[in-house]
Amino acid sequence: MPKNISLLSLQIFNTTGGIQKMVRTLAHALNTLSEKKGWTFKLSSLYESNANLMTEYLPQDKFAGYNKNLIKFILHTVFFKNKPDVVILTHINLAVVGLLTKLFNPKCEIWLIAHGIEVWRPLSFHKKLIIKQSDKIICVSNFTKQQMYKWHKTPPVKCHVLNNTVDPFIKLPSDFSKPQYLLNRYSINIKQPVVFTLTRLASTEKYKGHDMVLRAVSKLKDKFPDIKHILSGQYDKQEGLRIKQLIADMNLTNHVILTNFIADNELADHFLLADIFVLPSKKEGFGIVFIEALACGLPVICGNADGSLDAIRNGELGTAINADDLDELQVSIADHLSVPLTSQKRNYLQTKCLKYFNEERYINNLEKLLIA
Repeated sequence: MPKNISLLSLQIFNTTGGIQKMVRTLAHALNTLSEKKGWTFKLSSLYESNANLMTEYLPQDKFAGYNKNLIKFILHTVFFKNKPDVVILTHINLAVVGLLTKLFNPKCEIWLIAHGIEVWRPLSFHKKLIIKQSDKIICVSNFTKQQMYKWHKTPPVKCHVLNNTVDPFIKLPSDFSKPQYLLNRYSINIKQPVVFTLTRLASTEKYKGHDMVLRAVSKLKDKFPDIKHILSGQYDKQEGLRIKQLIADMNLTNHVILTNFIADNELADHFLLADIFVLPSKKEGFGIVFIEALACGLPVICGNADGSLDAIRNGELGTAINADDLDELQVSIADHLSVPLTSQKRNYLQTKCLKYFNEERYINNLEKLLIA
C-alpha cells in the first residue's frame, strides 16, 4: 500500500482547460485521500510558481512550483529525499521525468494519465518507452483506453478507466432561473431559445464541431426566429477570423453572440442562461464541459465517436449524435428546443449527473487503484 505519492504536472492553476481542471480535481482528491489515510502527498508543477496555487485545492506545503526551471524540477522530482511509492505523470510530455524516476528508483510505481489526442497518435521513442515502463495507465474514458491499444498495443490489463468528475469547487445552482445580468448583457429576452457552445476555438482543432453548430443554427432560424447561439471560448486570430466570416456568410449576425473567454465564476450562470449545450466534437478524451453543464441542469448534445459517451453515460444523461451529420444535429437541437426546459427537468439532470460524477465516488475509485 502506498505511503508517499507524488503528482507531477506541467501547468494546472494559471490556465484553464480540460486537462488543467482534471489535474486540479485529482490533486484535491489525492490530498483528501492522503490526509484520511495518513499518507504523504505532494504536487509539483514545472511551469508555475508557488504564487499560482489555488489554496482551495491544496495547502501551500503540499505544492511546489518550479517556474519553468526544468533542471531544478528534475532534480527535485527524481532525486527525492524520501522516495515516493507512486509517481503520477499528468501528461505524457513528462515522459523523461518518469523514465529517470524509474531508472533511479525502480521500486517506484509510475502512473501515466492518458487524456485524449496527446496519446491518440504516433509517439516519439521516449514517449513510447514511458507507456511501456508505466505500471498503470489511467485513462479518462473507455474510448481513450481503446485508443491506447489501437495506437500503442498497450495491454488492456495495464489501462484503468478513471472518469473525470465535477470540480468540487464549481458553483452549482439550486435556483435554475436565467441570470438577469446575462440577459441584460447579451440583450436576450427570457423567452428566446438559447443554444450554448463552449470550447477552445483553435485553428488547429476544427474537430471540435463548433462550426457545425453554426450551420445547424442557420437552418433552425426559420423555425426559431428568435434563436440565440452563444459561442464561447478563447480563439486565436486565424480561427476568430474564420468564425466571424462564417457568421457573416450564413447571415447569423443577429443570432450569434461570440463571447471569447468566459471567467470560471460566470460559467455556471452561462449554463443557466442556455436551453441546450451543444458540442458535437469528434476527438474529446472525455469532455468535462458536458458534466459541468449537466451538473447545472443543462441538457447536452455531443458526438458519438469519442470519449464524450462516458460523460453522458452512453446516452443516459445526454444525446449523442453523428458529429458529421448536420441534419441529425439540426433535428436534435430542434427536438430539445421544442420542449420547455423546466426547473424540475434541470433539477433532475443535476441530481442524476452528480450521482455519478461526484468527488466522493471519484476518491473511492482512486483509492481502489492505489491499493490494488
